[in-house]
Amino acid sequence: MQYLRLAVGLLLLAAAGNSVWHTLDILGTRRMLRMELAEIGHVRYGVLNADQWVAKIVPIVEKQIDALDLTASNRASLKPTVVKALETLLAQVQEQLVPKPKPGAPPPGFLEQAQAMMINNMMGGLKPHVPEYADKVLQELGKPENKQAIKDYMRGAVADGAKATFGSADMRWYSAILKQHSCADGVACQTELARLIGEQDSEVNFHYMLVLAASALALLLLRTSRLELGVQLLFCVALLVGGVLSPMLEVEAKISKLTLTFFSQPISFPEQVMYYQSKSVLEVFQTLINMGQPEMMLVAVLLLTFSVIFPILKIIATSLCLGDPELVTRFRLARFFALESSKWSMADVMALAIFMSFVAFNGLIGNAMGGLKGPGAELVIPTDSSKILPGFYLFVGFCLASLWLAKKLERALQG
Repeated sequence: MQYLRLAVGLLLLAAAGNSVWHTLDILGTRRMLRMELAEIGHVRYGVLNADQWVAKIVPIVEKQIDALDLTASNRASLKPTVVKALETLLAQVQEQLVPKPKPGAPPPGFLEQAQAMMINNMMGGLKPHVPEYADKVLQELGKPENKQAIKDYMRGAVADGAKATFGSADMRWYSAILKQHSCADGVACQTELARLIGEQDSEVNFHYMLVLAASALALLLLRTSRLELGVQLLFCVALLVGGVLSPMLEVEAKISKLTLTFFSQPISFPEQVMYYQSKSVLEVFQTLINMGQPEMMLVAVLLLTFSVIFPILKIIATSLCLGDPELVTRFRLARFFALESSKWSMADVMALAIFMSFVAFNGLIGNAMGGLKGPGAELVIPTDSSKILPGFYLFVGFCLASLWLAKKLERALQG
């Protein structure tokens, strides 16, 4: 029965090891696809891209100009506005040509007085004809060629204003992603990438669940002989490798919908990604170290100690004690790492920290971006855009398996 259990355990170990390898490989491919999906929908190509604003605003402005029908009734309603504008223009011209004398300045000469009189007489003669000029202006505005000239002017003004506000985006990476996946535009590429990511998710879920199921079955099946404990230790190694090297959490901050109103027409920007990251334990450690802040370095050292160094020392101590059980009684350090260090795996602390970060990050984004809401604007920020990845579950599986193995090893040594 012992050899049968060992044979079954080794088969399960082979399946678990193969699935860990596939999990790491698939998660690497999936991470690249998720980064490309986040890049395609990034805010720099949408809300912060001047070309997008021009493409959305100019058709609305042109539509408003085309709808301008200066019939006799419309001219009558618009005429007072045009008359007022022309009168203001004449007053400004007159003020520029005949400036008011400055206090304390010498009186104007004969030529200046004559010039001022001529200009005032000319302006006085023009003012009674302002209503006629207004009719002429309205008539000219209704001509197709003048409407096109207004469109061209407005298009240039909108483009200049948008570029001065947002600037143009570097589209090289965007275009490279479209070309790589043979997509006609960003929407088609988002659909294709979402499909590929869905396939990767289904495959990786199968493999990491197989690792957990095979490990649980082997730990229940195998007993406390040295060979069987050695096989169970290899399951812990497989779980630790998968948990430490694969991403544990992906964090994404995005606006799923932003709608504004311009001339009673909606302007919508769907799926605007502001931030995306997916990191493993080692990558989080490297990021914290690179920040260069003493408190972040302390957190990085604690994270590496309790999630990587302690588990590795535990595995080494357990394997040595399986080879020489007397090490447990002769060396306090060997006993600590083989039998007592499982409680320092901090599975509960890591789980709590990850979930708190997961929930708090989403809430922070929602509260911070809520200030963008206003009259005529709709802002939708999802609260489920972050995700726990298989690396987290594999690491928790290692922590539980190491606790189970420590209890079995203690019973075997006592027996």
